[in-house]
Amino acid sequence: MQSPPKTETTNTKRFQAKRDAILAAAAAAINEQSAKGMTFADVARRVGLNTTSVTYYFKRKEDLAAAAFEQTLAWLHDILDEALAEPTPEARVARFLAINMERLARIGRGEEQAVAMLSDLRAMEEPLKGKLMAGWRNVFRKTRSLWGSDGSRAETDLRGARAHVLLENSFWLNAWITRYEIDEYPRVEARLMDVFRHGMAAPGQRWSPELFELVHDEPEPGREAFLLAATRLINELGYRGASVQRIASELNVTKGSFYHHLDAKDDLVIACYKRSFDILADAQRLAEGHAGNQWQRIESTLATLLDYQFSERGPLLRTTALSGLPPHVRNTMLDRSNRIARRFAGMLSDGIAEGTIRPIDPLVASQALMALQNAAFDMRKWAGTMPRERAVAFYASTLAYGLFDDRVLES
Repeated sequence: MQSPPKTETTNTKRFQAKRDAILAAAAAAINEQSAKGMTFADVARRVGLNTTSVTYYFKRKEDLAAAAFEQTLAWLHDILDEALAEPTPEARVARFLAINMERLARIGRGEEQAVAMLSDLRAMEEPLKGKLMAGWRNVFRKTRSLWGSDGSRAETDLRGARAHVLLENSFWLNAWITRYEIDEYPRVEARLMDVFRHGMAAPGQRWSPELFELVHDEPEPGREAFLLAATRLINELGYRGASVQRIASELNVTKGSFYHHLDAKDDLVIACYKRSFDILADAQRLAEGHAGNQWQRIESTLATLLDYQFSERGPLLRTTALSGLPPHVRNTMLDRSNRIARRFAGMLSDGIAEGTIRPIDPLVASQALMALQNAAFDMRKWAGTMPRERAVAFYASTLAYGLFDDRVLES
């Protein structure tokens, strides 16, 4: 069999290299502006091409976004395959985290480009959406298999919670890891893995939370229902996918009614974030005034927020909705998120001092807690298949006692 002509091979490599460069630029644009906000012109500018040259590789913007998402899904499959080669669940999770941290270090050094975040998958249109969501479900199932595939329904449910918390923490790393120097990444990895391995609660601390009564009312009549509907749509479709018309249709009101409540769409997202952050802060304040030790305050805060997320009163707005917001607004929202995380860190520090919390890194653990509650919205369907108290206990156990502790199955 004859080898292909050298010119043909060179052209193929050149085509692939240019396509890869376009995908990397698209991923950067998606991460900054969301898939809906990405434009051919911006992608072309990032790789030094004109718009027509980009359309030679991808005919439609939606095709380019889908290809960027497919590249992320393929990367996740690859690293999960590498992790699954390890002999135990603990070793598999450790390898998965290590691969993620190694990649973040390479990105930080400018040696590699970030892949597209998957927060906009649901905002895609059919038939691309169906294909991408099927790919995501396959990634989720493969992540769940890090803990094995045999066992009871309850064991499968618990593995599902663990898989979701692990994936969400790997995505959330992008939001906070840059606060550390790159040479500190191995230490951060070790401390996050310590939380995954052993949890936060000190030995002897049981799961027996008390739910706080969260009461959040907007001063203007109808505004609470308005913000709740908007939050659900923005979580589902992203900032740019949740149009004013769509939000108005969800509430069965006119666009004019929308502008009665808010002056602009950016104001809507800010209001949704303020509502969500206020609820988080309310739970923390109630915990600090609650009788009991620090572990009891933390477990009750977690249980209250998860119960809220899984109930009809939820959800809270996901931080993934930040993609597409103007930079100054995004930074303001991240600052509020960081203040809430620092408050969690303070609660954990007090628990370490009194001996009810293990000697963990409170700053790292607090970010894991933010990821946990942030992603709970995506598990509402999962939570609906069991009593809510069990769903809350299963989901919270992932960080309370670690990703390998099965005591919650006995309760």
